Amino acid sequence: MGQGSVNARRGEIGAVLDGQTRTLVLTLGALAELESAFGADDLMALAERFGRGRLSARDAARIIHAGLRGAGADVTLEEVERMRADGGAAGFARIVTDLLGATFAAPTGETAPRPPELPQKD
Repeated sequence: MGQGSVNARRGEIGAVLDGQTRTLVLTLGALAELESAFGADDLMALAERFGRGRLSARDAARIIHAGLRGAGADVTLEEVERMRADGGAAGFARIVTDLLGATFAAPTGETAPRPPELPQKD
């Protein structure tokens, strides 16, 4: 399921990583992995953390990794950290924002978390 059409109703998004269109989805298992990685007690704590709108590059890599694995990709975190996205850091931020929005969308269609801001390099 790593490639092909995405099903937005299932929370899937499409993203181009390393020139390849990939499917990402945060399944319950992927969310459990993120809870553990971020030390969150539950899904609400995880959503609140993401809703603060500030994520590190490492946070973004973990979220993208979980999304790829949720869609069935056999990829390591280290492989994700070496991937490239169109638009550089802004492209990765867009992928994370889209994935979190698809996962934590409010019933009215508004997303619960604010878009993450990746740190700027000076």
